[in-house]
Amino acid sequence: MSASRRVVLLEIALPTARLVVAITGATGAVYGTRLLAALREHGVETHLVVSRAGWLTLHQETGLGREALVAMASHHYDAGEIGARLASGSFRHDGMVVAPCSMKTLAALAHGLDDNLITRAADVTLKERRRLVLLARETPLTLAHLSNMTLVTQMGGVVMPPVPAFYAKPATIDELVDYTVHRVLDQFGIGSNHDYGRWNGVAPAR
Repeated sequence: MSASRRVVLLEIALPTARLVVAITGATGAVYGTRLLAALREHGVETHLVVSRAGWLTLHQETGLGREALVAMASHHYDAGEIGARLASGSFRHDGMVVAPCSMKTLAALAHGLDDNLITRAADVTLKERRRLVLLARETPLTLAHLSNMTLVTQMGGVVMPPVPAFYAKPATIDELVDYTVHRVLDQFGIGSNHDYGRWNGVAPAR
């Protein structure tokens, strides 16, 4: 077999991972930006969609503008671009993360309201039985919030509020954020066992 033939077979056998990343208007835009950076570090192809409220929250919380965020992704789409390729199940990818996920977006997903490209792409992810991870951000939670989380979970989605793990002894906000981002990467089998402080048990208290 020629060297060029072996290269072609290798590319077919080892496709680039591809994830859809959405950022909505809930607080916690830093989870989305850090996730994009981490995925780029791992060589993952990213397809970014940001809601109108997401852009506002992003600028307020991080100071980042549209151009800077778009540069972090492999591809970018407008949330109103309902005819984009993400809207079709024939566009193959390995899953989708909404980071952060507002309660409005959660409600739309729970009830099948494909009112923009984010909710449509997430709905497609569910119907194609691909992994959908939602970093739901709200507290306290109403019965509506809890019911919507249950519905999305029953459809196969993963509701993953960005809850800090203090056993890892985080010293900075960045470490708190990165812990959640690494847990998201775990959902897709990205990264290694040594990327962050995993739980190894504790000795009995004396």
